[in-house]
Amino acid sequence: MKFVDEASVRVEAGKGGNGCVSFRREKYIPRGGPDGGDGGDGGSVYLVADSGLNTLVDFRHRRRHRAENGQPGMGRNRTGGSAEDLHVKVPVGTRVKDLETEELIGELLAHGQELLVAQGGYHGIGNARFKSSTNRTPRQSTPGTTGEQRQLHLELILLADVGLLGMPNAGKSSFIGKVSSARPKVADYPFTTLYPNLGVVSVGAERSFVIADIPGVIEGAAEGAGLGLQFLKHLDRTRLLLHLVDVAPMDDSVDPADEVRRIVGELEKYSPDLAGKERWLVLNKLDLLMDDEFRERESALLEALDWQGPVYAISALTGEGTEGLVYALMERLEELRREEDTGIVVEEADDEPWDPLKN
Repeated sequence: MKFVDEASVRVEAGKGGNGCVSFRREKYIPRGGPDGGDGGDGGSVYLVADSGLNTLVDFRHRRRHRAENGQPGMGRNRTGGSAEDLHVKVPVGTRVKDLETEELIGELLAHGQELLVAQGGYHGIGNARFKSSTNRTPRQSTPGTTGEQRQLHLELILLADVGLLGMPNAGKSSFIGKVSSARPKVADYPFTTLYPNLGVVSVGAERSFVIADIPGVIEGAAEGAGLGLQFLKHLDRTRLLLHLVDVAPMDDSVDPADEVRRIVGELEKYSPDLAGKERWLVLNKLDLLMDDEFRERESALLEALDWQGPVYAISALTGEGTEGLVYALMERLEELRREEDTGIVVEEADDEPWDPLKN
């Protein structure tokens, strides 16, 4: 199924049923009086989050969703039936905006969560409700109100704890395939990943996190180069970023430090908030270098970047170093979750990061 993360859709709530003007007319019962009933309410439109969906592709084919109108009132004080609400399923993680006003209507972040996007019209009042001591034969009623109509922009943003950053062929797909059950396409050419991939990483009983791999970002992405920045939004909800760096590029003229700076520059152009997220440096392709050569390149890279954050060395191909990285991620994510729950900032441990070359 094709991955579609944006769609436009029109939603139309139902109109309320009109009130009825009617008078009771039965043999041998003079002056029966008004007996027009109220109309029924129109149906509203709700979006419902469904964890069984992972794309907005259905909205490319069906762009209009309309609820039914309420029934009009009837004589003998009969109320018109109200229409059923329309529930439209969307993937968990969908952000909903009004296309005309650009207002953020809401986000659907949990399975079963509902969001009202178009309120149904209210029922009209029949003439029986207008009867009074001074108005014995009212001939007025009210019409039902029109339901809301909106043009919506749906945007699917994947829910992940950790997001992967890196140039094309940095090894992101190989990494997520090694540490999770995800099976992304892996090949020796750029832009193998065309759509985001999600993988669940389990580190024990009831201890797991979700990691997101997006297509590689290159310089000029903000101006549309490569695949542009259309998939960076999928990192907005992550708690932590892993920046994978190829320390053994095939082209000797490639400077890993320069590649890191270029990606950071594109992040800053896209969103200062995303660029400010906690970011770990992961030096990949350890298996292609001797220990001394790796140490030399690592030292040069960290010095060139003046890097102060966590650093991990791995081989996404062989899995070397990935276990230590995964456990460190789990511990940090649990700290961040506790911070969110209690509001107390947990200080990062001073322990040295996992280094496979020391084992």
